[in-house]
Amino acid sequence: MLKSIATEQLRLGMYVHSIPGAWINHPFWRKSFKLENLEDLQALRASPIREILIDTAKGRDVTPEHAVDDDVHDDQGSDEAPVNVVEAPAVHGTAPRKPVVRTDTAQERERAARIISSSKSTVLHMFAEARMGKTVDVKDAVGLVSEITASVSRNADALISLARLKTTDDYTYMHSVAVCAMMISLAHQMGLSHEQAKQAGMAGLLHDVGKMSVPLDILNKPAKLTDEEFASVRSHTVAGHAILQQIDGIGQAALDVSLHHHEKIDGSGYPFNLKADQISIMAKMGAVCDVYDAITSNRPYKAGWDPARSIRHMAGSAGHFDASTMEAFVKAIGIYPTGSCVLMQSGRLAVVVDQRPDQLLTPRVKMFYSTLTKMPQRPEIVDLAHANDKIVAYADPAKWGIRNLPDTEL
Repeated sequence: MLKSIATEQLRLGMYVHSIPGAWINHPFWRKSFKLENLEDLQALRASPIREILIDTAKGRDVTPEHAVDDDVHDDQGSDEAPVNVVEAPAVHGTAPRKPVVRTDTAQERERAARIISSSKSTVLHMFAEARMGKTVDVKDAVGLVSEITASVSRNADALISLARLKTTDDYTYMHSVAVCAMMISLAHQMGLSHEQAKQAGMAGLLHDVGKMSVPLDILNKPAKLTDEEFASVRSHTVAGHAILQQIDGIGQAALDVSLHHHEKIDGSGYPFNLKADQISIMAKMGAVCDVYDAITSNRPYKAGWDPARSIRHMAGSAGHFDASTMEAFVKAIGIYPTGSCVLMQSGRLAVVVDQRPDQLLTPRVKMFYSTLTKMPQRPEIVDLAHANDKIVAYADPAKWGIRNLPDTEL
């Protein structure tokens, strides 16, 4: 039975059937889901949405003894056990990941910048070998993936936000580094082991090696591709798989992701039109990370989208991505991804510059524009965990004539 209730009446265990208004006005990429954790409950309560349509046949109903405010302090000790985003496949003989203390973002960005700088020669060397038809030496890549894994474990936002700052000239290698980092972060979110996370990272780093078989004038063409040119680009998955098969000891994850990261859940992908369960979890992860980084990056033929618009686009691409993997990815990059433009309760626009996993609703932001005066303001860093202001919605900077957002430096 569908029932409209006030947002304040939401409780854990209810099934949200729909959220009124555009996705940009609330922090959820889906409009239908079961409300199973406190962060989601608080996010809906903090949003400008005043009424929610629930389905009592699929979840908890409103009962008289449940006052409007009685669930605001629900925690993981409630009578309903939290449900994991996705069940991670078991891997025998691997130890669970040890918890790592999260480092300060500014501090980790210094390390991440050094890692990204050193990664260029490693990736370019591998790709040059592939383009010349040589067997690719991944020895240095193993060390690079270990460094990226350690950095992401300490603070995923630091390296991923830096990896997104790529130019059209360094897109190919930086895309590989960015997908590597996001695959590792997503693996952590999904509860995969430390060894699986490193395998996912290696798969991300090598997923596009097959593009070295595609002529550069086609890869960098700013105009629309011809049918023949598009077929050449699509061939990179099979070519990449063939290149990686020549490497002794290459992991199955890397082989699988290189071949299948363009497959889609509804069977409309390539090269084999695989569907749903025919696609491995690693390939599903690769598909999400590859597309997200591609559409948020500046390319010869289009400017990159901001994170919020990109997630909205991906969420609206019915049948393209695995729902559980997509949901885990959204949680991994944050409710308000670094680089997102947001509207504050005060009427100011801000760009998200830092997140904390335990305070997803209150990131650090850089205020830069007043929608009340329609004038830019001197950039100001504000920690929303200790401020009276709060985020009320995602914002489209183009609406205010803003083409370039401030950088995400703290």
